[in-house]
Amino acid sequence: MNIYDFWKDVLAQDAEAIRKYFDKTAYINWHCTNEHFNVEEFLIANCEYPGDWDGKVERVEHINDLLVTVTHVYPKDRSLSFHVTSFFRICDDKILAVDEYWADDGDAPQWRKDRRIGTAIQYSLPKV
Repeated sequence: MNIYDFWKDVLAQDAEAIRKYFDKTAYINWHCTNEHFNVEEFLIANCEYPGDWDGKVERVEHINDLLVTVTHVYPKDRSLSFHVTSFFRICDDKILAVDEYWADDGDAPQWRKDRRIGTAIQYSLPKV
């Protein structure tokens, strides 16, 4: 399974393309909102969500049958920004289960700004 293709299809909200990645018994948990979906429910939740979406997979870790991704997700107009951490259980190149944690991106709380603790993360390109 190509996780980058999966995320491309999810962001495009392409239900038919997304369906092919899942085992028929798969489930998806969105822990931040306490929701459990079967594949068909997940397709409705993802593909009928309003707006046009884009994003970028920022990190992938593969440990045995567990695939972990961190993905920056945002509407094409960039009016919002989220980071989603996803834990995929894979068997025979199909997704059996997904546990996802969605976080709204935003500023640090005012109390930390007032205390002047922490600094902005400095992103850099890997050296080739």
